Amino acid sequence: MKFPKLARKPELDALRGLFLVWMTLTHLPTHFSDLVNQPFGFVSSAEGFVFLSALLVARLYIHQAAVDETGLRSKLWRRALKIYGYHLLMLTLAFTVAAGLAVTTHRTAIYNLLNFYIVHPFVAMIGSVLLLYCPPLLDILPMYVIFLAGTPLVLSTAVKWGWHRILGLSLAIWLLAQFGLRDMVHNAVVHVTHLQIPLQETGAFNLFAWQWVWIAGLWLGAKSAEGPLPLSRIPGKVVAACGLACAFFIGVRHQWLGHRLTQQALGMALDKWSIGPLRMLNLACFTILVYWLRKPVLRLVAIEPFLTLGKASLEVFCAHVFFVFFGLALLYGEVTQLHGYLAIGLVVFTFSGLILVALREVRRRRDEKARAEGDSKSAEPKIPLPPAATKFAE
Repeated sequence: MKFPKLARKPELDALRGLFLVWMTLTHLPTHFSDLVNQPFGFVSSAEGFVFLSALLVARLYIHQAAVDETGLRSKLWRRALKIYGYHLLMLTLAFTVAAGLAVTTHRTAIYNLLNFYIVHPFVAMIGSVLLLYCPPLLDILPMYVIFLAGTPLVLSTAVKWGWHRILGLSLAIWLLAQFGLRDMVHNAVVHVTHLQIPLQETGAFNLFAWQWVWIAGLWLGAKSAEGPLPLSRIPGKVVAACGLACAFFIGVRHQWLGHRLTQQALGMALDKWSIGPLRMLNLACFTILVYWLRKPVLRLVAIEPFLTLGKASLEVFCAHVFFVFFGLALLYGEVTQLHGYLAIGLVVFTFSGLILVALREVRRRRDEKARAEGDSKSAEPKIPLPPAATKFAE
């Protein structure tokens, strides 16, 4: 298996930054959320962020999987441990500052997010450390940690045996997830750990279904490191059919096709959290269509601030949760969204903060790289000059 030297693709950072902006606008409790919540059919920023993260991981590390399995495992596990540390920090802030604010000021929006912890603090703390209890907004990083920790095995297996078996197994797990696999595993975990954590408190994402998004991203990322993507071989007629399918799903999403073809009528087939079969079809068609339109799409998104935000995606993601909790703290009583100047102010404040976080992280990495290069140069052994050359130099 040959891997050509890969050039950095800033447009991928820009796409990741775009997904972070999209996700932030969706999560902030403002009326802008209604405008950006799945406007292109049944495709959200979460699928895009998870898929693109997997693609970048495989693109960067598939070569190392072929030559240094131990080094790959060490590197990705350190990365997973770092993300786990960020997750624990966010949980600490949620369980102290946010929970205290919810209890003392009776902020319903925050209380509803952390009600299980407030009622069962000990079980919630133990469960959260074990990645079993995942409050809303704090359930993406645990999924990322689990998927990233298993990635070395997936990439090493792909190098040895190819992707067909991995894709087949992943698709089989997704299919089982549609028929209650998550419930069965949850019941077994509760029985073993004796932690009575309800299924709905383990996070919105069905990991057994979402692993397909991650595996698909790994597959395409690895293929992009080898050469042309398999998507480039899709016939034009199939691309046109995908365009029609995407138009259909947009019509269903916005209720343009009558009362029989709505999200409610199609139910679990379009479910986001378990990646229902129709949603899976929509994601596949959308991916193919975007790839076919990649040149104009990338020209639109490969700009600031998307580029900088994407380079510091982990830190920006964590910061966006802080601003979302801040926005929720502004809600009173039964009010679920901010409007007017308050909503605009929250959006401006949030993105100003996110850009500052990203700039600081990018600058820190640049300084660390410069110091490392300087240290490596100063550590290079100096070859002594012969006596004649020394005399000449003097």
